[in-house]
Amino acid sequence: MKPKIVIIEDERDLLELLEYKLSKEFEVEGFLSTKKVREFLDEEDVDLLIVDRNLPTEEGSEFVASLRKEGNDIPVIFLTAKDQEKDVEEGFIRGADDYITKPFNFNELILRIKAVLRRYKPQLQDHIEYKDIVMIPSSNEVFVDGNPIHLTKLEFRLLMEFVANAGRVLSRDHLLENVWGDMKQERSVNVAIKRLKEKIDPNKEKNYIESVRGVGYKLC
Repeated sequence: MKPKIVIIEDERDLLELLEYKLSKEFEVEGFLSTKKVREFLDEEDVDLLIVDRNLPTEEGSEFVASLRKEGNDIPVIFLTAKDQEKDVEEGFIRGADDYITKPFNFNELILRIKAVLRRYKPQLQDHIEYKDIVMIPSSNEVFVDGNPIHLTKLEFRLLMEFVANAGRVLSRDHLLENVWGDMKQERSVNVAIKRLKEKIDPNKEKNYIESVRGVGYKLC
């Protein structure tokens, strides 16, 4: 699977060029501002951010600093026209793993991306097994009957919560508090569980997750 990269760049032409060039080696998702990036990071397993600093809604390094303050340690490369020494220092202080100034060389950018990804490549941790489900927390990988299943970050956390509490009925309030955290949306529980069930049991043969009417859900 290709590493997934998010690019935040407010110049549409440059964003499209970056997406085209980088998509040959990486899975790429582009945004013109930081507005919807947090939601995307919460849903998807992203390996690297490439962030411009001159953004319309939120200055790029301030956005990264806020991610760091929230405990998000996703690797970040700033790609920006801010090229003064104080700008570079500020970028690293606010959470950069690398800092590239415009204009830039695409080949060098790709090499720097690969270098940062090598440094942050997660080490394999012990598997977590439940029946025929195998989960690898270090890489958010899930296998059912040995077959890889793609889950979003939210779905992965949801399944982890069920596995950690196998056999117990978990209320919607419990799931909202322990899986969704600050992004509490009660309707999201039913939708997320439905999607999770469809992914880990597409043929509806195993019935991993059972609905307990009026109470919540449990992993059987």
